Amino acid sequence: MGSPVILDTGPLVALLDRNDPWHIWAGEQTKLLMEPMLTCEAVISESAFVLGALDPGCQRLTGLFRDGVIHLGFDLEDHLDAVAALLAKYADAPMSLADACLVRMSELHSNARVFTIDADFKLYRRHGRQTIPLIYPAP
Repeated sequence: MGSPVILDTGPLVALLDRNDPWHIWAGEQTKLLMEPMLTCEAVISESAFVLGALDPGCQRLTGLFRDGVIHLGFDLEDHLDAVAALLAKYADAPMSLADACLVRMSELHSNARVFTIDADFKLYRRHGRQTIPLIYPAP
């Protein structure tokens, strides 16, 4: 098994919403992955909010966990200081809590890629100055 893929809100929502403009791309990328997909509770919260009435009770979203497609791979309480430092550093962006958690996860899993459609990840740095490897749509 390869290195983990860190899943952001955009591709997660796109996978579950056939009308999302990134649905086909996200599905194609997911089919290519052999690695486990990790995410954090902040991404799940954002995704549940965005999906809203489309996925009542978040049945499809929670089904991805039951089916082993996605795993929670982060405990905010264990990394609160690092996440708070990222939020302060990127306050002008502004960086969301979910993005800060994903950047921190990329620091913890140095060989992981972040699966995102969020251009801010091209600006974020892990460990202060390292670019973050991405699965990101070609321009």
